[in-house]
Amino acid sequence: MRILIVEDDNLVAQGLKQGLQKMGYTCDVASSAEEAEICINGEAFDMALVDISLPKADGLSFIRQLRSRGNHLPVLILTASGSMDATVSGLDAGADDYMIKPYRLPEVAARIRALIRRSNAIADASLRHDGLCLDTRAHTATLDGCALELTNREWAMLEILLMASPAVVSKDKLVQRLAGWDKDITPNAIEVHVSRLRQKLSTGSIVIRTVRGIGYRIDAPKN
Repeated sequence: MRILIVEDDNLVAQGLKQGLQKMGYTCDVASSAEEAEICINGEAFDMALVDISLPKADGLSFIRQLRSRGNHLPVLILTASGSMDATVSGLDAGADDYMIKPYRLPEVAARIRALIRRSNAIADASLRHDGLCLDTRAHTATLDGCALELTNREWAMLEILLMASPAVVSKDKLVQRLAGWDKDITPNAIEVHVSRLRQKLSTGSIVIRTVRGIGYRIDAPKN
């Protein structure tokens, strides 16, 4: 999952970025609403974490612009302003959730998972398909009850495919979701990750099917 952090305090932004990256998220940082607009228009993200107090246009203006264009990207406000009026203003602007600084990273991560599940109409913290189970809370994976050892990239790719199932996920979308600005990933690298995932899933019935000229999908069992 790829997250845009909209925060002008570099220390706070980098701390949040590093913490979330350790949990397997791909994170990019925009230090202003104007920069965030450019990011959203040019790249694909699964979620935005937005500070209200930004230089020039504030975070609420950014969220209102986002919603006025019909963009339903999940937005979690992270701000030092804890008044009820500020909370109401943030939610009325179109934010999906609101947290007050200082916050604890595990709670931020839990709210991220909840909002991403909600945006994908998924009720459970676990993603399941034909014997495969990804527990997004514990960040563990099992296949037919046996533990699967996955790299962060493999985990992220499998999560994207399971959330989209049975739809096809394009290779371009996988590239955007898995690569931040400071991390390059090529279409060839995607093919390598898919190949490794197929090997790790080969003992079960789940299949990652190639749809020629489009991308990949989690398919029906091999039978």
